[in-house]
Amino acid sequence: MTSAIPGFDYQRVAVDDDVTLNVAVGGTGSPIVLLHGFPQTHLMWRHVAVDLAADHTVICPDLRGYGASDKPAERDADTYSKRTMAADILTLASELGHERFALAGHDRGALVAIRAGLDHPATITHLGTLDVLPTLDMWDILHGPTAAVAFHLYLMAQPPGLPEQMISASADAFFGYFLDVWAQNPQAIPADVRAEYLKASRDAVPSIVADYRASAGIDIEHDQTDRAAGNRLAMPVTVVQQDWGAALGYDAAALWRTWAADLEHRTTSAGHFMAEEAPDEVIKVLRSLLAR
Repeated sequence: MTSAIPGFDYQRVAVDDDVTLNVAVGGTGSPIVLLHGFPQTHLMWRHVAVDLAADHTVICPDLRGYGASDKPAERDADTYSKRTMAADILTLASELGHERFALAGHDRGALVAIRAGLDHPATITHLGTLDVLPTLDMWDILHGPTAAVAFHLYLMAQPPGLPEQMISASADAFFGYFLDVWAQNPQAIPADVRAEYLKASRDAVPSIVADYRASAGIDIEHDQTDRAAGNRLAMPVTVVQQDWGAALGYDAAALWRTWAADLEHRTTSAGHFMAEEAPDEVIKVLRSLLAR
């Protein structure tokens, strides 16, 4: 690892028979777990984590299949389901001594956080998500030419083989594309961190594709089951996202209200990588969430 969150300790924690997660831990106080997005690692939280560690125990893992965490082969649909990845996080927190904790996630990590909140309402005290919709709604709002903005979702939804081959052939171009077009302030991801993101993603193509493939299959099934049963997020929820609703023609806050009773929904002028582009804003939002 060429970079680390300043002042945080690093360790590896076994969370499944064949999965050990790389995790950075810092601070003392009530615990909060921060889950990274795509195509990043736990380092995306480097600014936010240091601030929160002043009065919280902050836990920043690499998700299974990403960064320096283990990358099990995709044995079946469950291997990279958000239910399985959420179970990883509960085991991780328990191994670190925390049976209840706040949870915030960005992008892919936010989908894991949402699933954790739905599956384990007695464990997750507060839930924050950055720049996603729940999986079921995400697919519902993509249609026609506007769906081109999410071309990668459709590519990685294909059966094993072709997506991995295509992405591996141009990995830096593929992953670098998202770092470029999703950032309003590319300087917020300095060259050394960008290089680490690209290397981590280049080394994890099969598992990253498997994560996305699960979101076009089993993750939808899990969301559909919850919706049919009327299950909702029971804890305080804060959502921060770009104004994708205006761009793609849907009411994001209304969609979120079907999933969360105690909801604070915000839009931001920051780019997708808001924890790096606008860390002060994200810190303020998460501190407000934790105070609810």
